[in-house]
Amino acid sequence: MASAIRFERFGGPEVLQYVDVAVPEPDAGQARVVHSAVGVNFIDVYHRTGLYPLTLPSGLGGEAAGVVAAVGPGVTHVRAGDRVAYTAHAPLGAYSTERVLDARWLVRLPAKIREETGAAMMLKGLTAWYLLHRSYKVAAGDWIVLYAAAGGVGSIAAQWARQLGARVIGIVGSDAKRELALANGCEHVLLSSDPIPARVRELTGGAGAPVVYDSVGRDTFLQSLDCLRPHGVLVSFGNSSGKVEPFSLLELMRRGSLYVTRPTLIDFIRAREDLEAGCRVLFELVVSGAVEIEIGQRYALRDAAHAHRDLEARSTTGSSILLP
Repeated sequence: MASAIRFERFGGPEVLQYVDVAVPEPDAGQARVVHSAVGVNFIDVYHRTGLYPLTLPSGLGGEAAGVVAAVGPGVTHVRAGDRVAYTAHAPLGAYSTERVLDARWLVRLPAKIREETGAAMMLKGLTAWYLLHRSYKVAAGDWIVLYAAAGGVGSIAAQWARQLGARVIGIVGSDAKRELALANGCEHVLLSSDPIPARVRELTGGAGAPVVYDSVGRDTFLQSLDCLRPHGVLVSFGNSSGKVEPFSLLELMRRGSLYVTRPTLIDFIRAREDLEAGCRVLFELVVSGAVEIEIGQRYALRDAAHAHRDLEARSTTGSSILLP
């Protein structure tokens, strides 16, 4: 038997239950992984609350690292004993001591990357990869605006963007987080209470930024549009304040023929070669020390509800992990 977090109804952190579960042997194309650490992400909150609907009852979590215990027929890229990490789209179930999943999501960890680090960086690091390389290809000298710059994705994306030669304007919610964002490579850091569009225009010499990376959603959407230069791109990749409400396309015309995209990670790693390409770049940056993965919080697996409360209270920094 293994232990796992399950929930039978949508709601607050209190719906999360720590239960015993049976773990089957892997079928063709599958692997059984014993987890060393599990990543906690804001998308887990969206699943728990029903913002992203699931069939209930359900497990939770799509990011973890550990050791392969067994593989099913046809699996050749990993084998028993390999140290691996993954971010898997479906079914959810990373909040567990061990699980069986489609082996196509598994990537072997380099010797210099610890399993805790692997669990803390797969979803967030690959998100930073597609934000900076695919949703908008950041070039040296670009001004970029990055919300939640002291958070899990933000702390990685800020360091990565700086490596690309970008000039990063981070947005955070407190003075303490401001210091973290500056340490992670932001050239300027604004508080969420600041007049954001006016400050961005001031910092960019009146031009505005070519891209804004907004993980907040509803509360910041129009503000983010107002930070862009003509033909700029708003990458809306999260909903921490709620989903963006319908808006008139004329808002984009009035602000300089802008572009808006609402990406999700799965569409950038659906093909195995794309997953491997993103991991190759991410792992190289982490092994070289160019990007450091900050684990700001560690919780026992059974305390997943506590982790969610902290996440929703905006009291976390960097990445959070659960330890089975």
